[in-house]
Amino acid sequence: MTTMTTDELKEKLEKRKEGELLDLREIEMWDADLSGWDLSRTDFSLSSFHHVSFDGADMQGCAVENALFDDCSFRGTCFRHANLKGAAMRYDDLSGADISGANLFSAVLEHANLSGIISDEDTKFFRLYCPEKGAFLGYKKCFNNRLVQLLIPADAKRTSATLNSCRCSKAKVLTIKSFDYTEEYDEAWSLVDENFVYRKGQWVEVPDFNEDRWMDSTTGIHFWLTREEAKAY
Repeated sequence: MTTMTTDELKEKLEKRKEGELLDLREIEMWDADLSGWDLSRTDFSLSSFHHVSFDGADMQGCAVENALFDDCSFRGTCFRHANLKGAAMRYDDLSGADISGANLFSAVLEHANLSGIISDEDTKFFRLYCPEKGAFLGYKKCFNNRLVQLLIPADAKRTSATLNSCRCSKAKVLTIKSFDYTEEYDEAWSLVDENFVYRKGQWVEVPDFNEDRWMDSTTGIHFWLTREEAKAY
């Protein structure tokens, strides 16, 4: 990883050709103020930024895939149609940022300030992945490749972060089958908590369900919306 100063970054931006996607992957910056800069169409994937302000910057069409933003600020930043996949933005300030059309798959937004953030119907993996209301079916993979079909009731709390996996507070176990559906079982054990057992026909509930949707690895019944997703986990 190459450490870059603001002067060096400015020089790179000035020298790039019109319409070119500037390749600045795997760079590292510390204690910089890039507020209001035109950083559009720049690939910062796998880069690391520490104490950097991007307030009001134009990052439209940027790629920051799997980049780390440690104590950074993005107040009013334009991320329209940007690739934010896997970007680590934990505790960062994204208030008023525009993520219309951006892809946030697997982005880390734990404890980030998202007040006033702007999104649209083309923003990917920002809205709740599972149905917000009503009852629906979910699936989860358990120990020894047992596939559990769950009924998530209408009164269950449910949430998701920036992945296609979801969590809920309670569910009823409908079936427990082998991956090829040739065998049925009466019970299955969680892959994460060996003391959490799913039994056919019974309800399971997590009383200390964490309602913070941006916390992914936390309390709750983790599930997927399709058998294929659950089996691939």
